[in-house]
Amino acid sequence: MEIRKVQVTGGSSFVITLPKEWADKQKVKKNDPLGLVMQPDGTILVTKDLSETPSQREKVFDVTTLNDPRFLFRLLIGAYIAGYTTFRVFSSNRLSPEARMSVREFSQMTIGPEVVEETDTSISLKDLLNPAEMPLANTIKRMYVVVRNMHEDAMNALETGNESLASDVIARDNDVDRLHWLIARQTHIILRNPAMGRKMGVDPSHVVNTYVISRILERIGDHAVRIAGNAQKVQRGAVPDDLISAFRQAHALSLSIFDTSIRSLFAKDMAGSHGNIETVGDLVVTCRNLGELALRQEPGCAIILRDVAESIRRAGEYAGDISENVINILVEEESQKQRIVTGGQSIRTPVSKQRRGESDDRGQPH
Repeated sequence: MEIRKVQVTGGSSFVITLPKEWADKQKVKKNDPLGLVMQPDGTILVTKDLSETPSQREKVFDVTTLNDPRFLFRLLIGAYIAGYTTFRVFSSNRLSPEARMSVREFSQMTIGPEVVEETDTSISLKDLLNPAEMPLANTIKRMYVVVRNMHEDAMNALETGNESLASDVIARDNDVDRLHWLIARQTHIILRNPAMGRKMGVDPSHVVNTYVISRILERIGDHAVRIAGNAQKVQRGAVPDDLISAFRQAHALSLSIFDTSIRSLFAKDMAGSHGNIETVGDLVVTCRNLGELALRQEPGCAIILRDVAESIRRAGEYAGDISENVINILVEEESQKQRIVTGGQSIRTPVSKQRRGESDDRGQPH
């Protein structure tokens, strides 16, 4: 860190010189305009970039020797999340049908990119969505509604044996993924271009916390998919009514924790979040007992039902993680408003870690 003393000119103007090395690297010349951005923590950002729009970035993929269409799809998703605005897929030879299908699947599975040019050897896509037009809060609310409905329908499919309803729940997971990828993309763009965060009315720490919550919502949706998949394996009428009722009660408690976590998030209710976390312990006991009841059924059905009980527990625990993040967010907001200064340094409340280690395996109980 370089230390520079503040000078006073004209009796009222405060002046500080810029490091010559930085000025040379940024090619700053006399009379060039520079932007000064006040940060939430009291620091000032000096930037030569005066634009309020994200930079246009192009990612090119040569698929001449790439024979795995799923790999191409994942590469495109990675570029989308990284914040690229133009995507070009080309081959020295004619593009294979599998590569074209991967590109179209990418276009359908993401919000914004559309095919703007196509030839025998290449396809170009451009992101037509302005990230500032999709508020983060609205996306989180939409994810919550979709995931909650998925869980309700998954339990209905288990109770009624409705396979088409279960298939619909599984298909809706794509909608959750699309919204989660959008938030991941916005997170990368804002971290690269703070001006976009100011335009959206969010600071970098807020967008990172939103991404964490989005990831948790996506995993809660994965467990709705697991319940629906297990519902397709159970024959209609194979589960006794009293056991179905017990599953319903446990699932209602899990959804109640989920509802409270999101309500506390938008109401900024720290006490409500704390109480919600304490309720998770009741759900764990309930699901443990439910698993024991499930094991009394015939072996094939018992394994399936025990897996459903595990997904109900995991969904509730993930909802508890949202409440933990709400408390972390609110503590940080309070510290920004009322900083405790000791010896010229601010004391910041550390963000607590989640109480469990998590895996990136989609939909797998931990």
